[in-house]
Amino acid sequence: MANAVFTKGEGNKGTIKFEVPVDVYAKGIDAAFNEVKKQISVPGFRKGKMPKQVFFQMYGEESLYQDALNKILPDVYGEAVSETGAMTVGQPKIEAESMNKGETWVLTAEVELAPEIELGQYKGVEVPASDTSVSDADVDEELANMQQGQSELVLVEEAAKNGDTVVIDFDGSVDGVHFDGGQADNYSLELGSGSFIPGFEEQLVGAKAEDKVDVKVTFPEDYQAADLAGKEAVFEVTVHEVKTKEVPALDDEFAKDVDEEVETLAELKEKVKARLADQKASAAKEAKEDAAVAAAVDNAKVVGDEIPASMIDEDVHRQMNQMFASMQQQGISPELYYQITGTSEDDLHKQYEEGAERRVKTNLVLEAIVKAEDIKPSDEEIAAEVKSLAEAYNMEEDAVRNALSDDMLSHDIAIKSVVDLIVAEAVEA
Repeated sequence: MANAVFTKGEGNKGTIKFEVPVDVYAKGIDAAFNEVKKQISVPGFRKGKMPKQVFFQMYGEESLYQDALNKILPDVYGEAVSETGAMTVGQPKIEAESMNKGETWVLTAEVELAPEIELGQYKGVEVPASDTSVSDADVDEELANMQQGQSELVLVEEAAKNGDTVVIDFDGSVDGVHFDGGQADNYSLELGSGSFIPGFEEQLVGAKAEDKVDVKVTFPEDYQAADLAGKEAVFEVTVHEVKTKEVPALDDEFAKDVDEEVETLAELKEKVKARLADQKASAAKEAKEDAAVAAAVDNAKVVGDEIPASMIDEDVHRQMNQMFASMQQQGISPELYYQITGTSEDDLHKQYEEGAERRVKTNLVLEAIVKAEDIKPSDEEIAAEVKSLAEAYNMEEDAVRNALSDDMLSHDIAIKSVVDLIVAEAVEA
């Protein structure tokens, strides 16, 4: 035990005074010595083989105290915080009150505390009702999208129209001077897509294969290439091919092509309707959850009306770390990400700062409700969560246990339970 005592200070400040027994810091001294001895050469001993007692005679045991403290501090401080139940945030400022040889060390930690939450209504909050019905128009729209996905481009001799794709060569110039990036050969352009400079695609409507067209456009004032912004340009365009999109007929054959499990268009329609119904139900459930939790958070108040900057910063870095962990699986490092996006760490930090205060308040409110409802997950619930995570991530249950402490698992389960409670009690209006 750390024999920890918490003393509340002004505002969101406080102090934790705790002890470190001799047998605990002795392990830290051993660990510190095992590192430092590798760097010391002493006559009569091979490098790294100096006995501890010889080191103590030459340099004193006290020379290892700071390193020893650094080794054990995360564990002993964490135990002290847990023992007091103080809701600390950020990094503590640790000071030694006494670190005498052979005696229990006494340390103090100046800490910052999470703000208190004054809960408002969180049961029976009103949320907007969601329409989960699926209409025939919804089904028809989805089938039309599926048709577009199965469409093919076929060569035609007719004049190009909006929606057709033209294969072109083009060469652009401003005042007769050709500019970099203004040329391409055999470029496929869908007319009406809006992917080119405004006015470009419209002037190719009506063109046929082998036509040559001078396309005159004016670059937008905010064009990315500053030397072209606002200037008039002429593109010499040669049309090689005109292709139109051939959409398959909506019949039984189409149904079998897009879904091997059906035989008729009627069956496909029923299957599409069922899938859309599931999607709408899932979206409605998520919307209800978001709205209910948001209402509970809105109804709560942060005592003092201020969330510590350290909590905001911690949330931002957690979001960034999660993003980069996901990208790392795709082989993208933070350095590569910044290079690809043309951004910096500061830019990303500012991006995640937006919404950080809301995320932190949401977590604080949910944790306050856990406390108010006295939710304490059982060993069976923790075991079930471990099993669920192991299956979801294809891991051994022991590996999950090693990666996540029971406290972390219990916290997550409790938060989920609170969200379920808020949603279950919510009233659709």
